[in-house]
Amino acid sequence: MLHPDIKANEDRRDAKPALDEAIDLAVALPDLDVVGSEIVYVPKAQAGLLFGSGKVSELTERFSEYEVELVLVDGPLTPVQQRNLEREWKVKILDRTGLILEIFSDRARTREGVLQVEVAALSYQRTRLVRAWTHLERQRGGLGFVGGPGETQIEADRRAIDEQLVRLRRQLSRVVKTRSLHRASRAKLACPIVALVGYTNAGKSTLFNNLTGARVMVKDMLFATLDPTMRRVDLPNGSGIILSDTVGFISDLPTELVAAFRATLEEVLVADLILHVRDIAHPATEEQARDVRSILTNLGVDEECPIFEVWNKIDLLSGSTYDAFMVRARRQENVFPLSAMTGAGRNGLLRAVALAMESARYECELHLTFADGRKRAWLFEQDVVRAEVQTDTGFDLTVYWTDKQKARFAML
Repeated sequence: MLHPDIKANEDRRDAKPALDEAIDLAVALPDLDVVGSEIVYVPKAQAGLLFGSGKVSELTERFSEYEVELVLVDGPLTPVQQRNLEREWKVKILDRTGLILEIFSDRARTREGVLQVEVAALSYQRTRLVRAWTHLERQRGGLGFVGGPGETQIEADRRAIDEQLVRLRRQLSRVVKTRSLHRASRAKLACPIVALVGYTNAGKSTLFNNLTGARVMVKDMLFATLDPTMRRVDLPNGSGIILSDTVGFISDLPTELVAAFRATLEEVLVADLILHVRDIAHPATEEQARDVRSILTNLGVDEECPIFEVWNKIDLLSGSTYDAFMVRARRQENVFPLSAMTGAGRNGLLRAVALAMESARYECELHLTFADGRKRAWLFEQDVVRAEVQTDTGFDLTVYWTDKQKARFAML
């Protein structure tokens, strides 16, 4: 495992935590043994090899000595860099995007998840054809001055990938349509939607299981959960919510995956409340929180949507560190320290969620005609009608609802 720390990259992450995270990513793949890892300091990325020639030669000898078969580079590699490094080192290479795609491919279980991963992988592979077809170097156009090796084959395979992408996106659109119908069905329920979001391995699924009694797979590894799960949770005041567990975020999430999983992440966009679960015991918890907030912004989450920070894994803190975090939590609004593993702090979070859902509601006057029977029935299904008076032209209603319910009502 190599983490290139490129000095010229001003927004680069701290090298040691970044390397540790990359190792955790690698360990998340079955049958993969990490035999070594290193931070490689790079003054400036080289266009052809990324690393300097001296470092490339040094690594060539080490990989040969230890009979390394796969090298993971924790960062983006251009197709040319990947091809050249594979030639020099005579090994298979995966960059950060390729590694995450491998993990997603191994973990996806639902039909939608599998299709989304296939779309992302093909989109990524399409840009890699210059590397994938090096065995076709004997095919040259003209005298070899125009075009590149295997150009004809590359174009044919690019067309094949494009055709497959069209088929997959057509299938995915049908699955997404089904999800939209399910979302519309949930909109008819009286329960607001609360979405769990957070950095991968922050403990979202453990908290989800703790709050709902579900048995979503929980493992101490990155991206243990890919497919969203939803369950009802009863709150202390007698009301209920629909709780949604979503895929974990990660820094430098490949753009192919952001695009492919947008439909899944739309559950966050329609949420009445977002619970941002943080691994407060992680040394890079602040950087992880910034990454999550950045992704939420890029997704287009409504700025008016309330967000609670759930500081998870307080059971891993001790002594003065624990005391300091608890003092910080008390001084900040909408911050809830807890342990999803032990359940400590769980009740306080549920009380706050109940209060937030109640305070988000407000009173409104509506007039419906006799022809608006469907809308009237929906309001009663939502249990938001406080009073109703029949008039000569229809019904005057007093409703008590949230902005999200008002928006759903407008779509009827």
